[in-house]
Amino acid sequence: MEDRPLADLFEPATRERWLGLVEGVLKGADFEKRLVSKSADGLRIEPLYDPAEPASQPVRAPGPWRVVQRVDHPDAASANAQALTDLEGGADALTLVFAAAPTARGYGLAAASVDELDAVLQGVMLPLIALRLEAGGQALEAAGLIKGLAERRGEDLAALDLDLGIDPVGKLAATGSLGAVWSDIVPKLGATLRDFDAAGFRGRALLADGRPYHEGGAGEVDELAAVLATAVTYLRALEAEGHTLERARDAVAVLLAADADEFLGLAKFRAMRRLWARVEQACGLDPKPLRLHAETAWRMMTRRDPFVNILRTTMATAAAGLGGADSVAALPYTQALGLPDAFARRVARNSQIVLLEESGLARVADPAAGAGGFEALTADLTERAWEAFQAIEREGGIVASLSVGKLQRRIEAVRETRARNVATRREPLTGATEFPHLAEKPVTVLDVAPAAAPAASDFGAGAAVACDPLPSGRLAEPFEALRDASDAVLAKAGARPAVFLANLGALSAFNTRATFAANAFAAGGIEALSNDGFADEAALAEAFHASGARIACICSSDAVYAERAVGAARALKEAGAGTVYLAGKPADPDALKAAGVDGFLQAGGDLLAFLSEALRRAVKG
Repeated sequence: MEDRPLADLFEPATRERWLGLVEGVLKGADFEKRLVSKSADGLRIEPLYDPAEPASQPVRAPGPWRVVQRVDHPDAASANAQALTDLEGGADALTLVFAAAPTARGYGLAAASVDELDAVLQGVMLPLIALRLEAGGQALEAAGLIKGLAERRGEDLAALDLDLGIDPVGKLAATGSLGAVWSDIVPKLGATLRDFDAAGFRGRALLADGRPYHEGGAGEVDELAAVLATAVTYLRALEAEGHTLERARDAVAVLLAADADEFLGLAKFRAMRRLWARVEQACGLDPKPLRLHAETAWRMMTRRDPFVNILRTTMATAAAGLGGADSVAALPYTQALGLPDAFARRVARNSQIVLLEESGLARVADPAAGAGGFEALTADLTERAWEAFQAIEREGGIVASLSVGKLQRRIEAVRETRARNVATRREPLTGATEFPHLAEKPVTVLDVAPAAAPAASDFGAGAAVACDPLPSGRLAEPFEALRDASDAVLAKAGARPAVFLANLGALSAFNTRATFAANAFAAGGIEALSNDGFADEAALAEAFHASGARIACICSSDAVYAERAVGAARALKEAGAGTVYLAGKPADPDALKAAGVDGFLQAGGDLLAFLSEALRRAVKG
């Protein structure tokens, strides 16, 4: 008997065969509408990609990415305990988040002297770790403190893996003010690098930070373009101050937000390295690995069901690491609720260690190479971001574009698209818009009250460069506001706002829509009062009256709706229902409205607007 490979027994798998099978399943439906999707900034995402030849892809320096932990406790002794615990637990990099940084969000280090910074880093062996500073408008002061600390300890700056994190453009985008004209800021940047280099510094002084744009609503294209434009602005500034292009290139680092969309996230980090390689080529520089940092995205974090944040940050960390990030900081899962405690910090740290040590994700330099989807997304992102970068350049550069609001307007359009996607649950948020848990127990955070950030800025005291700041928001905030309102009613009245589910017929008829309705109403903090279904309208009306609810939602199958929905709506109104909804898309909505149905709860509709009105009616009638 001939020994044949198993694959030879089947027809070759081709795109044409796949398309033929798809047509049979779609049954005439539009391929583009059903299977092709787009990102918030319009990037086309195909349902299937052919294998691709690996493209030329710059990668990070050999070795795993660094596991970064934020040090942001306002008390020096507590911050020191954070740092030592994290380093002993497996982290090999720290980000010192000072109170003036927008990302401190009311917390952050209060260190204003070398003595205070020394207390924060007591027992930390600086040559053995990577260190990045994050100080917003006080970045120059923070840089001076770390330089003074190195001198006090006799540390050679050349031996330290140090990022000063100076980012005046990021401060402008996040706060709307620089306090000086750009021509006055440039000499300060050049002088700072010159002063550090004279002491042996060989690290990165400037940071092109993508977080202000990402938190403001930017998609992958605009975030990459803004970061690239910022980095090029810093290259020009340092060159104008007498630094060589080679040193200027080495003095700039990039930080991108890592989102839970693993496909676009991985492609974004790969695209960033390709874009930087183009800049190097345009400058006539020999290629050198970009220092590329990542931090998991603030905007994807939720205050409700925060344990889901562990899944989000783990996916984001994997995407950033596989995409070529040199370091990743995973936000603790309680970050949106306050200052995370030791357990939340441990989970953030250990999730990275598992990915590195147990899953071995860093053992291959570019694991996405040759994968059709990743190669296509990377190429598309690179081209779209380069075009967006060129648009910023035509506007006079990133500072000029921000000053007149052009970049903000482009980001606003993407932000509005994403907000609609969240409101309609096209972009679901587990625990917030999908599968909310009204009886969830609170998690613990440290008992530290947030404080206002220091207003002073190293870059100037006036208001010469100003713009409309980009908002810093989380996607779940509108739904969380509804949940907060529900909690307030619960605290005051002892019960949540409720909706009576008017389940018609047998369980098999109403269960699907009743489950859908209960899940949807819970996203707005409205508790669903369910039951085993009603065979007649008299029993339905009696049960509704006894429930004490002000609103009701009819749930059943289309067949039952055709027979009983009109009668059920009338019975509920006669029983005192102030508002009657119906779950689904009925064949004759006008007849139902005439019978008393006030609205329809439908998949794909604007759930946020629906719930805002439903909550108001559930509370006030």
